[in-house]
Amino acid sequence: MNAVLFVGHGSRDPEGNEEIREFVRSVEGRLGEPIVETCFLEFEAPSISKGIATCVARGATRIAVVPITLFAAGHAKLHIPAAIDEARLRYPAVKFMYGRPIGVHELALDILISRLTEAGVDGLAGADDTALLVIGRGSSDADANSDLFKISRLLWERLKVKWVETAFIGVTAPLVDEGIERCIRLGAKRIVLLPYFLFTGVLIKRMEQMTETFAEKYPDQSFILAEYFGFHPTLQTILLERAQEALQGETRMNCDMCQYRLEAMKHMDHHHHHDHEHDHHHDHEHHHAHSHDHHHDHDHHHPESGDAKPAGPSEAAASKEVLS
Repeated sequence: MNAVLFVGHGSRDPEGNEEIREFVRSVEGRLGEPIVETCFLEFEAPSISKGIATCVARGATRIAVVPITLFAAGHAKLHIPAAIDEARLRYPAVKFMYGRPIGVHELALDILISRLTEAGVDGLAGADDTALLVIGRGSSDADANSDLFKISRLLWERLKVKWVETAFIGVTAPLVDEGIERCIRLGAKRIVLLPYFLFTGVLIKRMEQMTETFAEKYPDQSFILAEYFGFHPTLQTILLERAQEALQGETRMNCDMCQYRLEAMKHMDHHHHHDHEHDHHHDHEHHHAHSHDHHHDHDHHHPESGDAKPAGPSEAAASKEVLS
């Protein structure tokens, strides 16, 4: 029996966690699978391991674990695959499939453009005084951060707006205030803050306060804060696509079979436990020096576990150098 386990990041804001649950309920009817469950990485229960246990208790023999995350950072590359590894040992009769994060997706651009339209920002191609500032969460994973810059570039290609800049609300540079200052130095009189966030939470509410602060600090400029993704129907389509990919064995992201991840797991912070239900502070992605030489939005081959060969001395040394 098939099950789909959606994994939300989790928030210290109960409203954000409830949005995730409501979103999964809205997708459940369209998915048409007998078992659909929700779990969280942190701040909220149930954990991934308990979500998997619930699926098994309900009779699941095949479980597709689908992250509700925008990019493949530390959680998607390390923590979720580690939880799946543990579950495979605990439930050897159950088959596990791992879905991809949303990633750089054409439909995500459609959502952003619709949010701009809803905010009353139209005709950007001829608006020489307007700048878009795409704002992401920020990560210690350089690959994930670079994907946000790619989104900004693709948005520029679609809209032909004069300026599309990129900033992060935490963890890495440029931060939002730096992005605002850059837009002003470029000559923008109207700045549209475009959140690249799935659901509400502490950071979205912080962004609302920051927009008011910018309006007071720069009275000669106007500021517009567009909506985050939220319950956009196109987001449902993306997550359905990711779930169906996993169930059909067509997922192209194979971090759960990645030799680099398995080596990196030896160096993981041991304080991160998948069974935690308590609230603890994480306002950023976990930092792990996990380096991939491949990109997760294209096919790449990993040997099956049965074909894996022990690393030779030179390979082991290279691996240690990458992880140092």
